[in-house]
Amino acid sequence: MTTGTPMLTAGFWRSRRSAAIAGILFALLLLTAMVMLRLALSTDSLQSLQSDAQRRTLIRWSLNLVPFAGIAFLWFIGVIREQIGDIEDRLFSTVFLGSGLLFLAMLFVGAVTSTSLMDMLAGTNVNADIWDYGRNSTQALFSVYGMRMAAVFTLSVSTLGLRTTAMPRWVAYLGYLSALILLLAAGTQEWTQLVFPAWVLLVSVVILFTRPVRPTH
Repeated sequence: MTTGTPMLTAGFWRSRRSAAIAGILFALLLLTAMVMLRLALSTDSLQSLQSDAQRRTLIRWSLNLVPFAGIAFLWFIGVIREQIGDIEDRLFSTVFLGSGLLFLAMLFVGAVTSTSLMDMLAGTNVNADIWDYGRNSTQALFSVYGMRMAAVFTLSVSTLGLRTTAMPRWVAYLGYLSALILLLAAGTQEWTQLVFPAWVLLVSVVILFTRPVRPTH
């Protein structure tokens, strides 16, 4: 006889801890990279970056953190899906997986483009038009499209958390608020983009130190 209630086995708890650790690593790495990048690009004119080697180095360090953040995020997605496998809602699970992978793809493409721009700055003949195109494309890709996917990811995880009792309700409701901020403000107010990794960090810490409420029936 089978039921809809997942078995809370030792493997379940190991994967739950894996999700939490992966989420914490992703959040800390992405927060660090984003803060470093925002500080280095406080004045993002071509001339200022060309003349300031320290700022270019800070940008390179931030970009080097992105692949590791992406690996942790991919692991986070995988173990979260494993957690909800027995009580999976196909609609929200598909949106959760799709938005997470799209966010990750946009993050990587933006990092690759930014790395190419940094390599161009190291040369002697820098084309200002190409620089502006690359900078604007990267900014739109991550700040507009990537952050919208992060908002959808946050919405879907919050909804799944409510339906599966995998997290406290207040964390899910805070996720809805975070998603709203990302949808409305992340494209123009760049510091609000930190809301996404900060929320993932909160969710991961909650997963690590709390037990889900078992359904009564």
